[in-house]
This record gives sequence, structure tokens and C-alpha cells, in this order.
Amino acid sequence: MKTFDELFAELAHKVENRTPGSGTVAAVETGIHSIGKKLVEEAAESWMAAEHESKERVAEELSQLLYHTQVMMLACGLTLDDVHAHL
Repeated sequence: MKTFDELFAELAHKVENRTPGSGTVAAVETGIHSIGKKLVEEAAESWMAAEHESKERVAEELSQLLYHTQVMMLACGLTLDDVHAHL
């Protein structure tokens, strides 16, 4: 199990080093528009799971939403501190 911060550090390392075969690197390279579409999709799936499915499915969908949020942060050159400043 990873914390949000640990996952961000892992993904940032992959992007910084352009880790070959990394899905995260590939996602960042698709660009903001593509990442944004994925964020919207995952947000909708999270909502629908919350309305109609088990807590486990909600947690799974939310974990995907958080992952794609971090991908967007990396694509925009944001750090956790940049986001924390607005919480």
C-alpha cells in the first residue's frame, strides 16, 4: 500500500527518468487534453460507482482518479506543495 505522496514520488521519478515502458510516461506524453479526458472519465466512473456499486468498487475508481490527477500534475509541472497551497 502506498500513500498519495509516495505514489507521486514514484511517478515523478518515472517521468523525470523517462522510464522505458512506463504507462505513466506514456500518459504524460499524450498531453494535457488526453489526460483531462481521462480525468473526466474517472470522475464519472467514481460517481457512478458511488451511486450503484460496492465500497470496494468506489475505492478502486477513486484510486484511478487520484492516479490520473497525479499524471495531470506531472504533465503541468506541478508539485505536491503547489497543490497543498490551495487546500
